[in-house]
Amino acid sequence: QVQLVESGGGLVQAGGSLRLSCAASGIIFSSKTMGWYRQAPGNERELVARIGSGGSTNYADSVKGRFTISRDNAKNTMYLQMNSLKPEDTAVYYCAAGNIFTIYTKRPQYWGQGTQVTVSS
Repeated sequence: QVQLVESGGGLVQAGGSLRLSCAASGIIFSSKTMGWYRQAPGNERELVARIGSGGSTNYADSVKGRFTISRDNAKNTMYLQMNSLKPEDTAVYYCAAGNIFTIYTKRPQYWGQGTQVTVSS
């Protein structure tokens, strides 16, 4: 059974930092492209960052320079370090696993359940 379990969300003041984690099981984690998405109320789900199986990364323009995606294949875990948080970063953050095509087209093979991030002004 595949599981992607996010943790690390919460309430933080603008300018603060959070680190999200996504623990994976039931998949060959090292072979997957992984992604972080977010969805705010009334908005479409958007791809925030993705990391390939080889470690290459891409970011949405809105988070470049503030967020860092990383992975630890030995721990089957992906991370999202979020710095200089803004109120507009408030959303439910989801991790996902797939390949480069399915991640970019928002149709990954597997989704986590999501974790809430709230940034107060």
